Amino acid sequence: MEDCVFCKIIKGEIPTEKVYEDDKCLAFLSINPNNDGHTVLIPKIHYKNYFETPDDVLAYIASQAKKLGPIIQKVVNAEGMNIITNIEKAAGQVVFHTHFHLIPRHIADGHTHWRTNDYDKNLANQTAEKIKSF
Repeated sequence: MEDCVFCKIIKGEIPTEKVYEDDKCLAFLSINPNNDGHTVLIPKIHYKNYFETPDDVLAYIASQAKKLGPIIQKVVNAEGMNIITNIEKAAGQVVFHTHFHLIPRHIADGHTHWRTNDYDKNLANQTAEKIKSF
């Protein structure tokens, strides 16, 4: 994809702080980190998002996240790690190339988790049934 910033990073057209690279994926420090060590992990082949990425590619990326996560966590003395992907604009996807954020977390880092809601009992049951029957 010509306009994809991550494809440009893969091609070396945009500089980045690489932390890992092989023939299938690339990991680099986020230019807008939530915390020190915030890393973006991408496949080298362009796919729009998680849902459009083949299972074997996702499995490989997940295996690399599993290797990199503990290393990053140790290097920055983090107490935890979020590994997330956003799918589509409504969920916060900004770059439409499959990617995962490996975000080191600290108890006192000030970041909060999503707000939650209670389900109406009937809505929970209806939603579950729709999902199961799809």
